[in-house]
Parts: sequence; C-alpha cells; structure tokens
Amino acid sequence: MKHHMKHRIVVLGAGYAGAYAAGILARRLSPADTEITVVNAVPDFVQRMRMPQLVAGQEIEAPKLADVFAGRGIRLRLARVTAVDPERQVVAVADADGGGELGYDTLVYALGSHGDVQKVPGAIEHAFDVAARPSALRLCERLDSLGRRGEGGSVVVVGDGLTGIETATEIAESRPGLSVALIARKQLGARLSPGARSHLRRACDRLGVTVLEHTSVEAVEATRVLCADGTTLDSDATVWTAGFAVNPIAADGGLEVTENGQIVVDRTMRSVSHPNVYAIGDSVHAVADNGRPLPMSCASAGYTSRQAIEAIVGRLTGRKILHTKLVYTYNHISLGRRDGILQTIDDEGQAKPTYKGGFKAARVKSGILTMALWATSHPTFGLPKRKHRLTTAPDASAKKVGRVSA
Repeated sequence: MKHHMKHRIVVLGAGYAGAYAAGILARRLSPADTEITVVNAVPDFVQRMRMPQLVAGQEIEAPKLADVFAGRGIRLRLARVTAVDPERQVVAVADADGGGELGYDTLVYALGSHGDVQKVPGAIEHAFDVAARPSALRLCERLDSLGRRGEGGSVVVVGDGLTGIETATEIAESRPGLSVALIARKQLGARLSPGARSHLRRACDRLGVTVLEHTSVEAVEATRVLCADGTTLDSDATVWTAGFAVNPIAADGGLEVTENGQIVVDRTMRSVSHPNVYAIGDSVHAVADNGRPLPMSCASAGYTSRQAIEAIVGRLTGRKILHTKLVYTYNHISLGRRDGILQTIDDEGQAKPTYKGGFKAARVKSGILTMALWATSHPTFGLPKRKHRLTTAPDASAKKVGRVSA
C-alpha cells in the first residue's frame, strides 16, 4: 500500500548548503519513515571558497562525498540534474549509464550558482569560471604551462567582487612570474569601507596587481580582453568573476522564480508555488531579517539551510517551526595567504566604517573555511541523537498539498 512507503527527501546539489542540509536531516529524521537521496554531478565535495587557492596552484582538499555521507543512511546519486518536474514530483538526471528519473515527496533544491559568462561575447569560449572545480583546474593547468614557458604571461581577472579580489591576489602571490590585472567596474572595492578600500589597494600594489577601475569589458577573445573605452589588454588567461548566475532548471520546471532565476520562497525557504519544494544556498531568493535579499555567499548557504531544515523537520513531525535568523553581517576577504580583510556590514547592507586587516584577518578567514569544511564533513556534530518519527502518512499529505497548489 502506498502510504507505507517511506517519505522520500531528495537533495539536489552537495555544496555547502546541500551537503549540510542532507546530513542534518538524516540525523533528525527517523530512517524508519524517511529516505534521503543526494544528487551531485561530481564525487567530491568542492570547497568553492577555496577555488582561488586551487587556481593559484595550492593543494586543496576535496573529500569524497561517499566518505562525507558514510554511515549516515544517505544515498548518493552521482548524476547531473537535467530537469525538475514539480507537478509530477520527479527529477530527471543524467549519468554515465544514461540516467533516469527520481521521484520525491520533499525536494531540497541546492544547485547553487556559476560564473555568469553569458553576458559578454567570447566569455563562454575563452574565459575561465572559478566557481566550478573542472574549469578552476583547467585554469590552474593553463597557469602552470605559462609558468613553465618561463617568459611570464598575463592574467586578466574580470570583476572585483570578493571572488575576483581573492583570485587576483592569490595568483599574484603564488605565481609571481605572471602579471595580473584586475578589472573593476566602479572604484576598486566599492562596497567596502574607505579604510578597507585603502588596505585592499595597498595589498594590490604590494602583490603587483594592476587595477583598472571604472572599466567594463565588451568582449573576450582568445588572447585579449576588449574594454568599452577602447582599451585592449593582452591576456594569456582570462578569469570571469563578474557576477554569478543560477541554473535555469528551476525556471524551466515551472517553479516561481525571480528575474535572475532564483526560487521565490516564504520565510521558511518553502517555494511559494510548490509547497513540497525548498530552496537553499545561492539558488534561493531569501529575504533577510533586514528586508533585503541575502547575497549569494557561503554564510547565506548556512542560514538558509538551517531555516529549511527546521521547516522540513517541523512540518513532517508536527512540531512548531522555528524561525532561525537570516542575516548578513560580514565580508571575509583573503588577500593571499598572509593578508586579508574582515568587513562588518550594517542592517542596511552597507559596510560599517570599521574593518580588520592583515595577518589576523587572514587567519580568521582561514579558520572559517576550515570550519565550513569540517561542518560539512561532520554536519551532525553536537546535535541530539534522537531521530523524530513522522506524524502523518507522508505520501498522502505531500500529494494533497501539491494538488491544492497546482
């Protein structure tokens, strides 16, 4: 009989948000009633925040997801998500064997974001996206080969958000033979406080990073970058960090999304169009406690995951749903391995005048990254061991809710 089947929770994506959510749900829900499947395209956990270090040639740990989830009762499906059909409650996946469909009762959508290379002609063909491990490794190989040539080479990093700043400074520090340029659309570090901005400028000078401010890129070619003001920069390797985009799968599947494709949710991270779908991490348009959308960031992945977990556990086990906090209070920026900036952010989303810079800031950032990896590998540490049983025949309730919304 159908209602004796276990409630199927499918988590799409095992980045900071998805891996953490899967681990905690497995800890808090009884395996007698639930089965949790995580779908991820690659077998490793990708430390996305350390991609700039990977590109610079540093050894970065990539734990196997099978090890991360070992002994947790979580099924791992290594496959690419190709479509979501929230009306039929299935996900289409493609893998080495061709693929197939996975049915779900509750879906947790955590497919994250990637570098937005669609905007400018030539960026898809010629620029590297450091948000994804395969292209980050390709960039690393390209920089290695430039280093082996011995005559130096030029790297152009487009975009001076946190990823762009970290990528330019890590490459400049680890690969001093290369000349590195950073292209900023406005003033360098425009969203930082004046003190932090000066600190950033000094770091770029110290590391020999050439900064072009108030510059926008019109096209990327194989060996050069064309700017809107007519400037042409030679580039042996162009890195694209000017904005991030989300996978179009949510929009294509008919989930309600914002203009940029992020899933629209209520305060509990539940899709407003399909109540048995939750979105977390970069995929979600989550409104913070200050009334502004949370930016795409690892911190936001943590906050949105915690809220979704509370909502899923609460709804399935008949408990009151806690509202966890949704805030954005810090920017942590590495400037190579020995320097960094910690910038506090106010309720309006603006930089506070105070910041911390230097080696101490670098140590704090490094500690946060270590903790993020540790928390992903040990998602249930310190939580009570009690697993909650489900209150209702999960299948029936999920289907009923789904039909009402359709």
